Amino acid sequence: MRSELERRLEGQRLTPAHRRIVQIIVDHASDIGFLTSMELAELANVSQPSVSRFAVALGFDGFLEMRRELRSYSEPALAAPVEGGNKYQLAAVAEARNVAELVEELGDAERIRAFGKALANSKPLPVLGIRAAAGLATQFGYFASKVHPDIRTIVHGGSFAEDQLEQARDAGANWMLAFAMPLYPRETIHALQYAKQIGLKIAVVSDTAFRAQGEIADQLLTARIHSRLVFDSCAAGTVLVSVLLDAMCDAMPERAEARLEAGDRSSLKRKVFIR
Repeated sequence: MRSELERRLEGQRLTPAHRRIVQIIVDHASDIGFLTSMELAELANVSQPSVSRFAVALGFDGFLEMRRELRSYSEPALAAPVEGGNKYQLAAVAEARNVAELVEELGDAERIRAFGKALANSKPLPVLGIRAAAGLATQFGYFASKVHPDIRTIVHGGSFAEDQLEQARDAGANWMLAFAMPLYPRETIHALQYAKQIGLKIAVVSDTAFRAQGEIADQLLTARIHSRLVFDSCAAGTVLVSVLLDAMCDAMPERAEARLEAGDRSSLKRKVFIR
């Protein structure tokens, strides 16, 4: 990474701020490709505009392009321990990269907050996940029910899903959260279309290819899946479950904390857990 920086900066007169940025990038080579511009600025003790100007000095259009390039210099360290490894090791490395790619998807914190606020304010909140996506929907629904007053998890399609969506809408729902994983069951697409037809807004968590489905989603977060083993794996999608749960809790801090504390007291009283 140092040699690449030197190549790009050859012949340029660096400001003191730029010199500090260079040193931070070299010192934090393993994770520099995953920091925000503000985090890099704080580490280097410079302003955020200084980071942006430094990226331009390197020949990039902006910070995000620089970060993507720098990330490529830290990836070999991830792959090195399994060079020539078996297919299971390589699958784990690929999934680690899928999770790392989420840094770009989650870069707009305001967008994530808006996502969480929409979920928090829909009462009830129907959560759809059919076939391969049922696990993600169930995981979200389990934890969300600890802080949200009315979570309705839908894991079966057809008229049964339509019934549940209608009931949620009639009870006051204005959003639906849907997990859609390849190969995108027709039941999932039909449920999304029906939800929109009856007036629900739709927040979707899916893989990167879902954008080809058009403008069906009002909010969309994507995470790449791994498809080289017999069945797909979606570690990055699981991370998004936790991200959305956190964003939803942030949108209702007092209510979420009160419900969590009440749940803890109840489970302790009933000795639900062994520790």
